Amino acid sequence: MSLALAARVPARPSQLTRRLLSSTALCAVLVCGSGASAFAQSAETEEDSEIHEMAPISVFASPEGSFRSERSAQQKFTAPLLDTPKTVTVVPEELIEERNATSLAEALQSVPGITMGAGEGGTPNADLPNIRGFASESNIYVDGLRDNGSQTRDTFNLEAIEVVMGPGSAYGGRGSTGGMINLVTKTPQFDDFVDVSGTIGAPLSGRTTLDANYMLTDQAGARLNLMWEDGEVAGRDEVTTSSWGIAPSFALGMGTDTRATFSFYHFQTDDMPDFGHPYDTATGEPADVDRDNFYGLTVRDFQKTQVDTATIEIKHDLTENLTVRNTTRYSWSENDYIVTNPDDSAGNVANGAVWRNVKSRNSDTSNLVNQLDLYGGFETGMFTHSFDVGFEISHEQSANRNYTVATGARNCPTIGAASGFNCTSLYSPDPNDPWTGAIGPSEGSSETTVDTMAFYGFDTIEITPQWLVNLGLRYDDYSTQAESSGGRGGPFSGSNDSSFWNYQGGLVYKPLPNGSIYASIGTSSDPSGTSVGDGRDNLNANTEDLDPEESVAYELGTKWDLFDYGMALDVAVFRTEKTNSRVSDPLGSGTTVLGGEQVVDGFSIGASGNITEQWAVFGGYTYLDSEIVDDGAGTDDGNRLPNVPTNSFTMWTTYDVFPEWTIGGGALYMSRRYGNTANTRSVPEFWKFDALVEYRPMDDLAFQLNVNNVFDATYYEKPYVTHFATVAPGRSVMLTTNFTF
Repeated sequence: MSLALAARVPARPSQLTRRLLSSTALCAVLVCGSGASAFAQSAETEEDSEIHEMAPISVFASPEGSFRSERSAQQKFTAPLLDTPKTVTVVPEELIEERNATSLAEALQSVPGITMGAGEGGTPNADLPNIRGFASESNIYVDGLRDNGSQTRDTFNLEAIEVVMGPGSAYGGRGSTGGMINLVTKTPQFDDFVDVSGTIGAPLSGRTTLDANYMLTDQAGARLNLMWEDGEVAGRDEVTTSSWGIAPSFALGMGTDTRATFSFYHFQTDDMPDFGHPYDTATGEPADVDRDNFYGLTVRDFQKTQVDTATIEIKHDLTENLTVRNTTRYSWSENDYIVTNPDDSAGNVANGAVWRNVKSRNSDTSNLVNQLDLYGGFETGMFTHSFDVGFEISHEQSANRNYTVATGARNCPTIGAASGFNCTSLYSPDPNDPWTGAIGPSEGSSETTVDTMAFYGFDTIEITPQWLVNLGLRYDDYSTQAESSGGRGGPFSGSNDSSFWNYQGGLVYKPLPNGSIYASIGTSSDPSGTSVGDGRDNLNANTEDLDPEESVAYELGTKWDLFDYGMALDVAVFRTEKTNSRVSDPLGSGTTVLGGEQVVDGFSIGASGNITEQWAVFGGYTYLDSEIVDDGAGTDDGNRLPNVPTNSFTMWTTYDVFPEWTIGGGALYMSRRYGNTANTRSVPEFWKFDALVEYRPMDDLAFQLNVNNVFDATYYEKPYVTHFATVAPGRSVMLTTNFTF
């Protein structure tokens, strides 16, 4: 494994390697130089000191069998969620399993205020979440470390999904205007168990997972997660998915002062990609056609992805209240596809035709990162502190070369064989047309690198039991370089060097031990080229000389633990302002300048946990009033931001009718979303309903029946700026058998 990883390390490692080694060496000195006792927070009682109560824990804490989460898995959140002055939603493993949510996109349907974007052209076809109105695909993290690269992520190795709302560059660095997503992975536990699940579904589909954990010795454990899946997509007859993954992890020194975890993750897919239906320019909405109309070509289209990640984490307890953590990760991902774009740029839809334009990608992205944290608790006079300080250095690199595909003329005077099957009928396309056009590598290629060095600090200060102050500060030194030869944008060679500070501050008042009222402010910075050439924000000639976009958010909220601490309730009002967004020069120079303004005002309410011992709920409502205050040229002033629903609601609830039987259901609603800033493309509002029945004849055996989209509603998941909107799956039925032994 080491030789394979060494072969993949990006070029130019000298300065980066020295910094990484220095960081790792510092951790080693701290680990070897102290014989302090173990960090015993997990065994605390109510009589323990306030320092212990405030100190962050080192493992994810979620009450077993409950949707309620007490803490974030990230040390940067130095207080329980109840005392954190920010909206943080944790989707636990129990909810993911109950909803049979196998992808990140499906799991995020449990969180209001999030939509998924569509890829096309320079934007890859991958996971593209928008949080509170702003693109956030570059702000996905795995166990607190940025996980860049265009990917489609699975849930088989996830313990939880944490969604942090609002600008958060103090926590994660660049980007983070709308928020960030942290994926908490499975690691060895103090237990021996084997969980096996098998799912069969209609339309025809199958999925199998294995989660096995063994204690090898009193202080060493191993865990293995496996997944295989193959199936059809409901309501989209030609669309199929196929994937498999493996995620082993090993832990040494469990329960001792010094602990090390070694993990590896491999995941790959082989799918038939789907760009859905074209827009009808007369209505601005997707064309009125049968839901199962597929405009791609089964003999040409494909999408294959792969991800490999290796992580080493070392923790050492310097004292009872002080821990040092060092994490090093190398990851590599690939996204390779040719997909049909149902294009109407020449007005073909009005004539009952669709041009089978092509979008393609053959990219790989590598990340090498090291993060060093020191966290714990201490007292200064009458004040109690819970803190985390850290240092991070990373090198990210991507390369992309598209395909050249013969697609004929965009105007479609004829369809079928006469057009080389590059044009097809709007109402009755044939995905199995015998297309025989030429495919080859494109003339242009691009390479992008990003080097980042950052340091940060967070502190929750308990002034009195009723008053707490939360502070956070981060500095980033950011440098990116990009080169491209040929291609759509022509040759380009440029760079951008930026340094920026970001902060997070909040005041918390606790009128009762189970409730808090807070006010907070946070900022974010978006330098040019945030997505490292593999997303929606790539460096180009128009953006290379620009300073970072800057955003600030204000939030006022309250959080309560209700029903004997069984359920968490949070309510917040917020405003996010981006006052120097990138826009076309209003003077008509054709360049991009920092002169735009975007604002999102909102309100949210969320609930997670148990109302009674038998009745559990998870979900909420988000209202987003988005506005393009100034777009530079002025043509879109006053319009709404793309892909931002004014109203979104999601709820999942279950009830234990009998000890062996559970019934449940879910609802998802989104109001109209626009595809472009001109607000001339949109997808209509929709409701979707899901259902669950679970039977447990014995403790180690359960049968679970899920029906997704019960009423077989036709709706659109992702509105693109032009051309198309992707179609959501229709009704599906899945029967899952779960064994534990």
